[in-house]
Amino acid sequence: MPNVTDAPASARSHAEARPKRKLLKPMLAMLGLTVVLVGAIAGTKFAQISKVIAQSKQAPPPAVVTALNATTAEWQPRISAVGSTKAVRGVDVTTEVGGIVRAVMFKPGQDVAAGALLVQLNDDSDLANLHALQATAGLAETVLKRDRAQLELNAVAQAVVDSDEADLKAKRAQVEQQAASVAKKAIRAPFAGRIGLTSVNPGQYLNPGDKIASLQTVDPIYVDFGIPQEQIQAISLGQAVTVTTDALRGKSFTGKITAIDSKVDPTTRNVTIEATVSNAKGELLPGMFARAEVATGAVERHLTVPQTAVTYNPYGVTVFVAAPQQSASGAETLTAQQRFVKTGPTRGDQVAILSGLKEGEQVITSGQMKLKNGSAVQVDNRVKPTNAAAPTPQEQ
Repeated sequence: MPNVTDAPASARSHAEARPKRKLLKPMLAMLGLTVVLVGAIAGTKFAQISKVIAQSKQAPPPAVVTALNATTAEWQPRISAVGSTKAVRGVDVTTEVGGIVRAVMFKPGQDVAAGALLVQLNDDSDLANLHALQATAGLAETVLKRDRAQLELNAVAQAVVDSDEADLKAKRAQVEQQAASVAKKAIRAPFAGRIGLTSVNPGQYLNPGDKIASLQTVDPIYVDFGIPQEQIQAISLGQAVTVTTDALRGKSFTGKITAIDSKVDPTTRNVTIEATVSNAKGELLPGMFARAEVATGAVERHLTVPQTAVTYNPYGVTVFVAAPQQSASGAETLTAQQRFVKTGPTRGDQVAILSGLKEGEQVITSGQMKLKNGSAVQVDNRVKPTNAAAPTPQEQ
């Protein structure tokens, strides 16, 4: 049997090459699959990049904003200020003398007349002393009459009658003094007004100066408010004042200026103005926060836009106008144009435009933060900012 090792060398080389050919085919197949996958991924990425580049070349969609035409409106120049209400007359009722409370003659919150009895203190001992002094004064008067009769008969000297007259005057003065002490035990209202709450009860001892209750005159009532010194030239006595307060929403009260302070507050540089306001129903109470408006000068006409349309920047005051333009296709579009304007007085939600804007131009009132010159805009006024000359709270 022949030995394998004795085979020719060419046969051995062919036998060794067969396994290598078997490994080469799978490797080529894997390389081809890899090339196909890389090509597919590269193609997908190229398509995505091309799409993004194409989109970047297209115009962005128009920004949605609200807009309103600038209109001219009549304005009544007004000075607005905040202040507080104050009673025309107000005092804490106290007692001048001490004593035990016998009776409280009022109900808290009621209106009382001038001189009405509020509290009666125990005055029994004072009345007894008064009666004794009245009796002594009566005796002194009788003595004087008798001595005068004796003087006519020259039975007594003139000095005796003079002494009797002085004694009678002294006795009557003591009676008046004691009567005043008795009157102090009856504490009365010094003026007509509304009496407040009290903690005084019958049987309680009051010391001199103890507070009984607060008495305030509320009709009419004062409204004190401060205005800057620059506006004092527009204020004069007798001007009409309209007063409102948060405590009585929807109600306003009318009055007139009755006093102007004689000095300027050196801290705030404001002048205090006092207005007298009718308060027949007593709805305004002393100490309430109040807003006062004073009409000054003749009626003016101003170009008016909502305050939300105006943007205040360090470099100036601007608004955006929605201006119509023709597109390349012939369709009419709106673009934002920034304008520098000069503003005037404000009124409620509105501001007056003195220059930089024309009547009828469409002013963008919200959505300006996303705009620049030339931005395409689309007006949608379904939800728009308020534009009231005299706004009121919306919360109920």
